Amino acid sequence: MASDSCCSTQLIDGDGVFNVTGIDSFIKEVKLGECGLSYAVVSIMGPQSSGKSTLLNHLFGTNFREMDAFKGRSQTTKGIWLANCAGIEPCTLVMDLEGTDGRERGEDDTAFEKQSALFALAVSDIVLINMWCHDIGREQAANKPLLKTVFQVMMRLFSPRRTTLMFVIRDKTRTPLENLEPVLREDIQKIWDSVPKPQAHLETPLSEFFNVEVVALSSYEEKEEQFKEQVASLRQRFFHSIAPGGLAGDRRGVVPASGFSFSAQQIWKVIKENKDLDLPAHKVMVATVRCEEIANEKFFSFSGNEDWRELEEAVQSGPVSGFGKKLSSVLDTCLSEYDAEATYFDEGVRSAKRKQLEEKLLQLVQPAFQSLLGHLRSGTFDKFKEAFDKALDNGEGFSVAASHCTQSYMALFDERCADAVIEQANWDTSKVRDKLRRDIDGHVSSVRAAKLSELTSLYEEKLKEALSGPVEALLDGANSGTWPAIRKLLQRETASAISGFSDALSGFDMYEETKNKMLTSLEDYARGVVEAKAKEEAGRVLIRMKDRFTTMFSHDSDSMPRVWTGKEDIRAITKTARSSSLKLLSVMAAIRLDDADADNIENTLNVALVDSPGGAVKDRSITTVDPLASSAWEKVPSTKTLITPVQCKSLWRQFKTETEYTVSQAIAAQEANKRNNNWLPPPWAIVALIVLGFNEFMTLLRNPLYLGIIFVAFLLVKALWVQLDISGEFRNGALPGLISLSTKFLPTVMNIIKKLAEEGHVPAAANDPHRNPALASKSFRNGVNASSGTSSTGSSEVIENDYSSSSKQE
Repeated sequence: MASDSCCSTQLIDGDGVFNVTGIDSFIKEVKLGECGLSYAVVSIMGPQSSGKSTLLNHLFGTNFREMDAFKGRSQTTKGIWLANCAGIEPCTLVMDLEGTDGRERGEDDTAFEKQSALFALAVSDIVLINMWCHDIGREQAANKPLLKTVFQVMMRLFSPRRTTLMFVIRDKTRTPLENLEPVLREDIQKIWDSVPKPQAHLETPLSEFFNVEVVALSSYEEKEEQFKEQVASLRQRFFHSIAPGGLAGDRRGVVPASGFSFSAQQIWKVIKENKDLDLPAHKVMVATVRCEEIANEKFFSFSGNEDWRELEEAVQSGPVSGFGKKLSSVLDTCLSEYDAEATYFDEGVRSAKRKQLEEKLLQLVQPAFQSLLGHLRSGTFDKFKEAFDKALDNGEGFSVAASHCTQSYMALFDERCADAVIEQANWDTSKVRDKLRRDIDGHVSSVRAAKLSELTSLYEEKLKEALSGPVEALLDGANSGTWPAIRKLLQRETASAISGFSDALSGFDMYEETKNKMLTSLEDYARGVVEAKAKEEAGRVLIRMKDRFTTMFSHDSDSMPRVWTGKEDIRAITKTARSSSLKLLSVMAAIRLDDADADNIENTLNVALVDSPGGAVKDRSITTVDPLASSAWEKVPSTKTLITPVQCKSLWRQFKTETEYTVSQAIAAQEANKRNNNWLPPPWAIVALIVLGFNEFMTLLRNPLYLGIIFVAFLLVKALWVQLDISGEFRNGALPGLISLSTKFLPTVMNIIKKLAEEGHVPAAANDPHRNPALASKSFRNGVNASSGTSSTGSSEVIENDYSSSSKQE
């Protein structure tokens, strides 16, 4: 875009120092960086004081300093100045070079002249050569050294730029331009031919390096108006100069506008060091530097981008929806801006720097991307666990739930990864996906193990509950059918548990071999429960034997407590009870859970402990083999042995010792009962009483009064007998009975006398006891009953019946 105003700066001062600050400010002011390749550079060369600055000011509207003719001819422009053209499209930069042949430089003139000429040729698209009209055709013309210099320095450029050389003939005379131009071109060709060339360009024509244009202008001082008209006409040729067909339409190796400052600086540095200027390499170098600067600028711009900052901050706390699209958009914008600014630089350099920028940007955003993947993995894993547990709680099969949830949430993770993928990156998310799959498989395995353990524990608990109590009850009531009943119970409960357990395991989709192992393990557990309970009961066998002996010894066949009346066969009862206890011992001696288990433990115990008569062997010289003198049962492996033969013998000895007291107590009770029930004296004593007491008996019959006294004494003695419960007192022994009776006798006698006295004070003729003996006996009986606080109902009935019988007899 052309500027309507002009600004200028000194690009290189008279000492050859490049003004970096000045050109940077100049480029910013004219906004050259926005032009891309759409700009042109025009420079002018010529002898000192030949009107170069004046021509530029009128042609391009610049403000270069012009020579004051009234002060004489002297050097006006020192070094190289740069200005922008006002009102010309595209943006056109004009360089005003220091004039040649100046007396101010002296011997240094040639060196600086060549350096500035080479710089102008390397930078400019169009070079204006200002020359006097009267020098055309002259062998010693002032412009010939300048042309030689231009052609010589052109050879130092490794690649021709196809620069346009416009010869501006100043102070044109009447000679037509058509006649001047051929002469000028012939002179130019001669100079070109005379210039030494490198081997590669010996045959290269002038047109390969330059487009030669010739224009003529009238004298500014003599024909100012005509000069201005001609300049205005020439100005039109600079509009769209870089377009095809324009003055610089076929230029080559253009440096983008944003790299102009750096390019010019580096070119001047190489020229000052008197090195050959390799323009292609220089172009690559400028592109490298500028593209790297643009890339760094875009990188820092991206680092401070608000959208990126928000995404980076948000992804630290959790997953971000649309992360991939949002970040791809920001990255695409950044790279597009780079492409827009670096589009005119060397393609190879531009692409390499773009790739580096892209790699740096991706390296910057990769931690955020990895953090997002971590959130996606953990979030998906948590949701999987929740869904998996819910499916199991709803009764869904384990394998079906695991497969369905795994597929669903792996697909969900893939979907979220696709949403997080950055278009510019080709990052592989398979490692995170594999990690999620391993986490899911690990969780499924742990839950599977927990569920199987829980299921196994459940059925083991059911088996333990179903077997422990019944087995204990069966062993408590041990008999010949105990172990067959236990085997049947074990088989029934095991089959039921195995069936349920097998159905439950079918939902876990496991190998048949694994399933069979678990079922076998459950069977072994059931067997172990029975064996453990048998061992536990075997440890209490002595208590069980004593309890069974006591139960059978102390209760009859109807389970009623025995009363030792003297008619019971204690020996037979003891033998039966001991045999039953021995049966319990034989049942508890070994485990018999297999149908093939057969033993003669019971017979061995009977022969050794019951049938063998102790002390029956009178011949001590004859020795018998003790069948219990062994640590193992015949045909019974040690793993199934609960009580060894030696232990059985010891237990039986201890059992007999601890039950003998019960037997002796029963025998003592039986004898005591016999003594208590035998009131009559022996028959011989009865006969002796009859024989010896015959006379006394006859005396009683002759005197009835004695009978009355004896009868009253009998009633009193009977009342005391019942009241004092003499028979009950003597059951505990003679001495305790006498002591107890001595303490009760006197209070009981006093109580009876008191009652009789109270009955005697009642005046009733009809109730006179002497007239009514039945009433007297009744009153006496009531008195006795009232005075007895401890007499039983049975004793009272006996007394009442006795008195009633006596009354009837009277």
